[in-house]
Amino acid sequence: MTQSATLTSVYERIGVKPVINARGFMTVLGGSTPSPRVKQAMEEAERYYVEMKDLLQKGGEIIAEKIGCEAAYITPGAAAALALGTAACITGDDLDKMARLPDTTGMKNEVVMQACQRYSYQRATTIVGTRLVEVGDENGATPEQLAAAIGPRTACVLYVAHLESRPGALSFDQVLDIAHRKGVPVLTDAAGQVYPLDRMRSYTKRGADLVAFGAKYIGSVHSSGILCGKKALVDAAVPQGFIGFETVAERKSFGRPLKLDRQEIVGVITAVEEWFSMDHEKRVAELERRLDALRRALDGAPGLRFELLRREGNAPRLLRIEIDPASARRDVAAVVAGLRAGNPMVLVGSDATAITVNPSTVRPEDDAVVSARLRELLA
Repeated sequence: MTQSATLTSVYERIGVKPVINARGFMTVLGGSTPSPRVKQAMEEAERYYVEMKDLLQKGGEIIAEKIGCEAAYITPGAAAALALGTAACITGDDLDKMARLPDTTGMKNEVVMQACQRYSYQRATTIVGTRLVEVGDENGATPEQLAAAIGPRTACVLYVAHLESRPGALSFDQVLDIAHRKGVPVLTDAAGQVYPLDRMRSYTKRGADLVAFGAKYIGSVHSSGILCGKKALVDAAVPQGFIGFETVAERKSFGRPLKLDRQEIVGVITAVEEWFSMDHEKRVAELERRLDALRRALDGAPGLRFELLRREGNAPRLLRIEIDPASARRDVAAVVAGLRAGNPMVLVGSDATAITVNPSTVRPEDDAVVSARLRELLA
């Protein structure tokens, strides 16, 4: 095989196979690689201990200023932000209500969402004792259906930003208008919707009450996220987080398992500062250059068709390689299996007819390995 990981690598000492991740920011593959600037800041943070309450507060202020919203709070991932945001919508600043979660008897305990936006991560909003109320069906929802579903037990409306384009889905602005006319907050899952910057800033600017982001998409560590939005609701989430359990909420809140270390918090702050100051045109152009080099490495291979996919959000550039099983050397399944068989494994996205390569999570020094493996299998 073209190249193997060193026998002294930490993963092989443990007994697991290392991976070159060409799928993207996948939780099951370890999520992300912090940028050099983030790594340096985290290393510096290790030198001293800190009052975590102060660090979270100052970090939230910096992040809120960058995003352009009232307040922000650093969380251990976007799913934790959804859970804490839902809890804030249920309890407000009432410590006695916080102490009762997930028992929501007598409280607002329904989360309304469109059935056509059903996805895996809605589960994060139910762990604090809510139940989901779905509006419409898989083909869409109407404004009248959404308005009718919002009632006195509704804690919030959940909107899934990356599913706005699903056929029949009500738009973000429609949902905001209907929910706010009913006096109900909108919690937006925008986990990977971090590019362009105007897109990342748009959710709170347009009126979202709370927004959840995954900080792994902007160069921070895997297990980090951001909850941002209206100050009253963010302030209600803080006591329900891990440090609030120790300090503010008299150990009444549920969030003690949602712990972060000081290095992670500094990593998120640094990643946000870097993300909002970098030259994104240059970043994206470099991703395209790397994908073009991969395409050229496979020129002349039989049965292949290439398409550069330009997407917003967390994966703005992908190379789709469609494989014709009648004329290519191997079909999709055989290519995926062949890539997995190497050491390190190369993992790509795939469907029935094509593989996709995401360079965002591939180290540039591994580009040659990915190209060589694909040439061996297809050229």
